[in-house]
Amino acid sequence: MEIINFSEQNSIINQYLAEIRDKEYQKNRLLFRNNVLRIGEFEAFEISKTLHYETKEVVTPLGLSKVNVPSDKIVLATIFRAGLPFHNGFLNIFDHAGNAFVSAYREYKDEAHHEVGIHVEYLATPEITGKTLIIADPMLATGGSMELGYKAILTKGIPKHVHVACVLATPEGISHIKKTFPDKNTTIWCGAIDEGLNEHKYIVPGFGDAGDLCYGEKI
Repeated sequence: MEIINFSEQNSIINQYLAEIRDKEYQKNRLLFRNNVLRIGEFEAFEISKTLHYETKEVVTPLGLSKVNVPSDKIVLATIFRAGLPFHNGFLNIFDHAGNAFVSAYREYKDEAHHEVGIHVEYLATPEITGKTLIIADPMLATGGSMELGYKAILTKGIPKHVHVACVLATPEGISHIKKTFPDKNTTIWCGAIDEGLNEHKYIVPGFGDAGDLCYGEKI
């Protein structure tokens, strides 16, 4: 299983990460969402380099042009609600892709919020079989919601390749993906790999709750 960690190279994505980690920058939800979207666009562009291509003839006003275009059928999947801006970034690049949506949320099993479960209650997806599946979820923390979202999508077919795309990941989350996703047909893309999880299963140093920072606090 290949893992691409963009923080190991110099690119503009590091600037976006520096900003969305900053407590003062986070006070403006529009700026926060916009940077999450731009990281999605950046990762989508890099993923586009791994696709299969075919030559297409295009009639221009002055003649005929041959252009190599992707031949893979793509489905973009995201997990509500934090994944929506990230998903839009991917959709800006893969504008002909099909779209899948999974509703999954944390359920704390104890008052101290140390034991965390994941609940899936909604799925909307096109046919998946033989397509390239990109699961765009900004936070790969425990990997639990990513696993359950993936298993829900598998009820609609088997993809030929899976790209797990996130803004931040943890070693624990990556280890979980390695155990639960097909090794040969999965690639993990992340803006950065952080130290790990705290007692409440949040990424450290991370940037906080992505959904709350994008859309406001929830009850």
